[in-house]
Amino acid sequence: MAKDTSVGRELSRVIQGPRLRVSGNAIDVLGGHEDAIAFNPAAHVPSNADYANGAEDLVRVMREQHKEGSDFAKIYETGPDVLVDGSLRTPYQYTEAELRAAVAEMARLNGGSSSAMGVAVHCTGEPAASYAASAGVASIDHAYLLSDRTMQEMKAKQIFAVPTFAIMEYFAAHAETPEAGARLKALQEFHAAQFKRQLAAGVPFAVGSDVGPFPHGTQAREFELMVQFGMSPADALRSDLVNGAKLLGWAGQIGELKPGHFADVIAVDGDPLKDISSLTRVRFVMKGGTVYRKP
Repeated sequence: MAKDTSVGRELSRVIQGPRLRVSGNAIDVLGGHEDAIAFNPAAHVPSNADYANGAEDLVRVMREQHKEGSDFAKIYETGPDVLVDGSLRTPYQYTEAELRAAVAEMARLNGGSSSAMGVAVHCTGEPAASYAASAGVASIDHAYLLSDRTMQEMKAKQIFAVPTFAIMEYFAAHAETPEAGARLKALQEFHAAQFKRQLAAGVPFAVGSDVGPFPHGTQAREFELMVQFGMSPADALRSDLVNGAKLLGWAGQIGELKPGHFADVIAVDGDPLKDISSLTRVRFVMKGGTVYRKP
């Protein structure tokens, strides 16, 4: 994807769409999360991620992705997840030292810019979340379980948790068997209870739905679930607009209606502070001062 260069600006006149911050493929250890596990080995089914086994490999892959135009690195840090008797078990994939190497490399690639993006990790539980927070990642995506120490560190360092409730709801509703659906619903309930702990601990949040397996254009459901599970509508909006801009490295440019910011505006049918579901009813869209949808 084109970045905000003269070429990117020219493309934006031809292709109508959102501004994008993009990663390359997710980065994963051999045999790790979503690495075509349980397929016939003779078929040699490729992973959906780029392999990196250790710190040196992480740096090499990140450099390759940066050359190809990535803005940030997405690293698979846990998986698979198993909930047993109310306890979440998930193996970690990279050590704290390996994640530190990735964070340091991203800082080098970005030239130390304070407005640049960092490293995002797919991370559902401990001890992986502790490793990620100590290493200084930008976001912990999914964050089903965070220890008290991890939550304190995330608050101190302003590391964002991105809950992604919508994808689990979708998977549970479309599970292959009733038993699988029940397991996923139980995991969602566990996550919702932990979310309340994270709110009380002052963990900063950003909004992300993991959209893709479920249809684009429906991810406003994430706001509804975050509010349903304990966040106020105002804080859900701040998590998306203000914190999302910070996480994307676009603070001071998007997310707020202020002088000097891009004129990005939507209008919805209703008051989201009273009814968060109004975000699913968008009637007007302006991007950068250009109207793309009228009532």
